[in-house]
Amino acid sequence: MQFLTKTFHFCAAHQYGHANWSAEKNVEVFKEDAKVHGHNYILEVTVKGEVNPDTGFIVDLYHLKQLVQEDIIAVLDHSQIEKDIPWFMNKQPSTENIVVFIWETIAPKLQGAELHRIRLRETPTITTDYYGPNCC
Repeated sequence: MQFLTKTFHFCAAHQYGHANWSAEKNVEVFKEDAKVHGHNYILEVTVKGEVNPDTGFIVDLYHLKQLVQEDIIAVLDHSQIEKDIPWFMNKQPSTENIVVFIWETIAPKLQGAELHRIRLRETPTITTDYYGPNCC
């Protein structure tokens, strides 16, 4: 078993809050993140599998790149996550939720390897790892 990680980048904005809360309560709970703000995200997609003896690869990197570019990067890049992406309706656009969105979007379409981890770096000090719904 080996692991391969491919890195991607995207820029997106988001805003934390609950529509049924007052502006004051949203600021009390979410502080400055109750305002629209953006990040330059770094996404790592890690797959696991056995090396194909014919190709020497775990996964077809072209397929992996195309899948993530079309289904994730094209959707998230330059979006306001909670407004532009229906999956986030009634969900906070946190890194914890974004990694679940990414997993649920690409795991069923991945070919030749198994999705092992989604890592999303929002800032130099905030990174979220997700190992799927059946982990741990």
